[in-house]
Amino acid sequence: MLSSPSLPPPVSVPSSPSLADRIEALLPQTQCTKCGYPACRPYAEAIADGSAGYNQCPPGGQEGVARLAQLLQQPVIPLNPLNGVERPRPVAVIDEAACIGCTLCIQACPVDAIAGTAKQMHTVIADLCTGCDLCVAPCPVDCIAMVDVSGEHTGWNAWDQQQADEARTRHDFHLFRLRREKLENDDRLAAKAAEKLKAVAAESATTPEQQAEQLRKKAIIQAAIERARLKKEQQAEAEKPDKPAIPVDRDSQ
Repeated sequence: MLSSPSLPPPVSVPSSPSLADRIEALLPQTQCTKCGYPACRPYAEAIADGSAGYNQCPPGGQEGVARLAQLLQQPVIPLNPLNGVERPRPVAVIDEAACIGCTLCIQACPVDAIAGTAKQMHTVIADLCTGCDLCVAPCPVDCIAMVDVSGEHTGWNAWDQQQADEARTRHDFHLFRLRREKLENDDRLAAKAAEKLKAVAAESATTPEQQAEQLRKKAIIQAAIERARLKKEQQAEAEKPDKPAIPVDRDSQ
C-alpha cells in the first residue's frame, strides 16, 4: 500500500458492507490499482474501515475526492500525489506489427478488454478499455502505448457512471472466470491423481521392497489429494460472503 505524506482526517463513520457498497459506487471502476489496492472493491472496503484515505484514486480525480468526502461527511482534500495525478482518460493501443502474441497483456487486463491468442496478434477493444495501464509493464517488446482519448477532460469529466458500472460488471466476470478456470484445472489435476492412485494400487508388488515402494507412492498421492481437498475447502470458505450484498440507492448519494 502506498504511504501518504500527510494523512487525511480520520473517517469517523461506521464500517459496514453497506458503506463499502456506497463508496464503491462512487469509484470509477478502472481497477487500475493506483490507489494501492488490487481493485476498486478492496479500496472501498479500506476506506470504509478507516485504513485508507479517500483521496487515493487518480482516475476519479478531484471530483472523485469531493464525491467521497460528501458521502463520508469529511472535508474535501487534495488528491494524494503519491498515488498519481488526475489526467485525461487514456486507452491502450497495441502496435500489432510488433506484437509477439505472448498473452501477458491479456493476463494483466482486469476487464478482459484485450483479444488474442498465444503466438497470434493481440488487439485492444477500445470501448472496453478502462485506461488502467496494467498491460504496459508486462509487455516484453514495449508495443503498447496509452493514448489520451478525452482531450482536456479529466477524472469524472472523462468517464461517466454508465462506463464505470459496465467496467465493474466486466471486472466481476473477469474474477469469476479466473476462479472457474482454476477450479476446472484443480478438478483435472484431482482426476489425474485419482487415476494415478488406481494405477499404483493395481501394480504387482510381490517382494517386501516392492510392497514398501507401492505404499510409499500411494501415501504421496493420497497426501497430495488431501492437500488439494483442504485447499479447495478453505478457498470456498474464504470466498463465502459474510452478509448478502445490500443494493445501492444511487438517488440518495
